[in-house]
Amino acid sequence: MAERPYIVGNWKMHGTRAMLSEARAMDRAAQRHMKVEVAIAPPYTLIHPIHREAGQIGVGAQNCHFADGGAHTGDISAAMVADAGAKFVILGHSERRADHGESDAVVKAKVEAALEAGLRVILCCGESEKTRDAGRAVQHVKKQIKASLPDLEEAGEKLTIAYEPIWAIGTGKTATVDDIAEMHTEIRALMVDLFGEEQGSVIRILYGGSVKPENASEILTAPEVGGALVGGASLTADSFMSIALAADSPEL
Repeated sequence: MAERPYIVGNWKMHGTRAMLSEARAMDRAAQRHMKVEVAIAPPYTLIHPIHREAGQIGVGAQNCHFADGGAHTGDISAAMVADAGAKFVILGHSERRADHGESDAVVKAKVEAALEAGLRVILCCGESEKTRDAGRAVQHVKKQIKASLPDLEEAGEKLTIAYEPIWAIGTGKTATVDDIAEMHTEIRALMVDLFGEEQGSVIRILYGGSVKPENASEILTAPEVGGALVGGASLTADSFMSIALAADSPEL
């Protein structure tokens, strides 16, 4: 796995300029945890303000369009978020797939656009509770990843995978450590198969889905878990950096 755990906060549709103080507090705290890479993906409106002030934490976007520009009212391109200061973008999140009807093909086009713009990509994947109960979780996730990745050999250099079981996002439910380990091990094998041993073995695989300070240590010590994609618990510096502190444990 990669040398440093990667803890990423997804603020979703939360945050006004009043939350810049939380970002500053996260940035100060991150300077004390150099063994952990910390980043946040705020709303578009806060990318540039946080980028301008943050010295330690990474700043990214929660989405981008696949087109370079044009008649796409309300959308924003990969080049635009990069220009605002974003260094990465979260793509394929289940909320985007469900709320906006994003197919694997659309996600793939967005990944290609983001990479062309020089952004790192956090590609999300995950199964519904119905799919897991049917015993098809691993099959579904691997198929989803393969269909969402571009045909670019160099894609692995800027790629992070985030496994987020849909039934655990914002519900308070968390997959068992055994379930997490099984899925992450399967995803690791897929990465090696797609990108080769050298590159595929170091692509970080994050877990997301009701990650909070109380369960972070247990999740982060599971095999092949290279960090966490954190939702609600990333909105305050205290809770988010408590997760980063768990990732900074000597056990990891």
